[in-house]
Amino acid sequence: MNSNERLRLPGAGREAFTSSWPDRVQLLGTVVSTQEEAKRLAESGAPEGTAVRAEEQTGGRGRMGRKWYSPRGKGIWLSVVLRPELPLSLTPQLTLLAGVAVCTAIREATGVQAGIKWPNDLLAGGRKICGILLESSLREGGLHYCIAGIGIAVNLTEEDYPQELQGIGTSLLIEGGGIPVDRSALTAAVLTELEFLYFLYMEQGFNPIRELWESMSVTLGRQVCFNTPQGRCEATAVGLDDNGGLLLKDGTGSITSVLSGEIEMI
Repeated sequence: MNSNERLRLPGAGREAFTSSWPDRVQLLGTVVSTQEEAKRLAESGAPEGTAVRAEEQTGGRGRMGRKWYSPRGKGIWLSVVLRPELPLSLTPQLTLLAGVAVCTAIREATGVQAGIKWPNDLLAGGRKICGILLESSLREGGLHYCIAGIGIAVNLTEEDYPQELQGIGTSLLIEGGGIPVDRSALTAAVLTELEFLYFLYMEQGFNPIRELWESMSVTLGRQVCFNTPQGRCEATAVGLDDNGGLLLKDGTGSITSVLSGEIEMI
């Protein structure tokens, strides 16, 4: 889907959109985690759209408690405060929304044709270029806030990666033929796209986001492996359900939905 098609989504479009998020990103030096910094701000009443970016994280994390490699001056290590009026069950949709926003910004700002791997990774050249982590805070009565964490490998070289990540991780510099990327400009593009899609989502629901996600997916149509209580299974990824779960068709034609966990593309 190209930019013009994206802007012709029905209903509210960019012409009806007025930014309400803070226009300044809080840029920090070395932190343990931008997620923790953003949580602290959210707890103190920071408005929706408050964004924190760090030059380096010493304890950056991904899904399932994994450490996120965040070297100084090489990437975009970013967390954004969101305050959606949603049931907790629908917050996984925000992870998919953030993936669409980042993928769109990367494609348009750098020309690197990143694609989305369900549920929260962006790949380029078959290797991981970005991860997204959504964490929620509850209070009596429901959802208090969410923190959307975004980690983009921007100007890392092959030599910057530790041995255990070589061949697994890549960067916009590597995939873009060695051309450095302006991290501040890309951050601004990501936040602009994230806010617009969030506005669209609140106006129209998940369907427009699902269409965009499916158009950028590198998962759909692929055979994948996944774990179930009965053991490891293989199936074909065929779409997203209404909650953002991945629809999988097995060899008998039966379709099931996976709402969480990890898949391995075959």
